[in-house]
Amino acid sequence: MVSKICLMACKNGFYFAEKILPHLNRFLKDANYSEISLTKTDEVQFRNTEIKSNILESIRGSHVFIVQDVSNKSNGYSVSDNVLALKTLINSARISDAFKITVILPTFPFARQDKHFSREGITARMFAQELEMLGVNTVITLDIHNLAIAGFFNKTVFENLKGFRDLNKYVKQNLPLENLVVSSPDIGGLKRAENYASELKINLVSIYKERNYKKIDAIDKMYVIGDVKNKDVLLVDDMIDTGGTLFNAAKLLKEKGANKIYFACSLPFLNPPSKERFDSLYKDGILEYLIATNAVYHTQEFLENTPWFKQVDVSDYFAKVIFNIFTYKSISNLLKNIKS
Repeated sequence: MVSKICLMACKNGFYFAEKILPHLNRFLKDANYSEISLTKTDEVQFRNTEIKSNILESIRGSHVFIVQDVSNKSNGYSVSDNVLALKTLINSARISDAFKITVILPTFPFARQDKHFSREGITARMFAQELEMLGVNTVITLDIHNLAIAGFFNKTVFENLKGFRDLNKYVKQNLPLENLVVSSPDIGGLKRAENYASELKINLVSIYKERNYKKIDAIDKMYVIGDVKNKDVLLVDDMIDTGGTLFNAAKLLKEKGANKIYFACSLPFLNPPSKERFDSLYKDGILEYLIATNAVYHTQEFLENTPWFKQVDVSDYFAKVIFNIFTYKSISNLLKNIKS
């Protein structure tokens, strides 16, 4: 039996929820369901920084989809603030007798805190356990940093979408493939680069880096394995934090004779000093542009005034997954790298 559907968002997930809504309504209308509006909510942060969420409409018996962009800092929230806001809204939905709760996290928080090292906690596991305790049925995210995080959930269904589907389509339509090779900035991302090489039918080169684990974001040496002389190079990664790895890789590729250099990633966090780094690469003629999804929020001012940034919309993709989950249809084909 298909229940009613509600789409709602935390304050910092509202932007992405608004992107999803028209696509979701198209799928609903085509299947003879009623179109919906975003369910009204109210999120308040008190002066002592506590956060409270309230759902302003009845959701009893509904399958509730909650959108939250934990990386969105546009209203001064930290990642931890956004996580707390999400948990308060989930709790409100459960108390309001939602039939099912699915959480949409374009970026999964604490994804790089997924291993035990020295006396550090495994925060990704703690967060997964909290979502289960709150009664979340399904979590949907994009290009989780480590797929093993799915194993932190016991009952909650974890669905990892693939940014490659839409990024690859953009590359195929906009980059000259005849002189293009693809590379990952490190060995760990080689499988990702292989996907591009296979689908675009282009050659693969690799970059090996020696990381200094005594310092944060520090890399000792990098080596290019393969010929890039007079070639255009597409450097692909799952996320960009401070941009140091890509910055060094691009300079190294240029030293080795590469022609045009492009970046592609699913999650462009672009934390400082990434913009300054990429600005300098663009100014020096090293970087053509970065192709990235809108799973991470960036202001309209940034989008309009950053010539090296090309955004690919994945809200249609998320909407289709939401529709299929709501109507109990398979999403197997949607979890593959290539659109069928």
